[in-house]
Amino acid sequence: IRTWIAAWNTNPKPYVWTKTADEILERLASYLNRIPDSED
Repeated sequence: IRTWIAAWNTNPKPYVWTKTADEILERLASYLNRIPDSED
């Protein structure tokens, strides 16, 4: 892991989100609705 971190830090790239926050939250809500007892 430390080797990967060192290599990444020599040429870092920002993470680019491909979905909006609303899209992510909608997907999460849909997933949680399929899980029994997820409303606790």
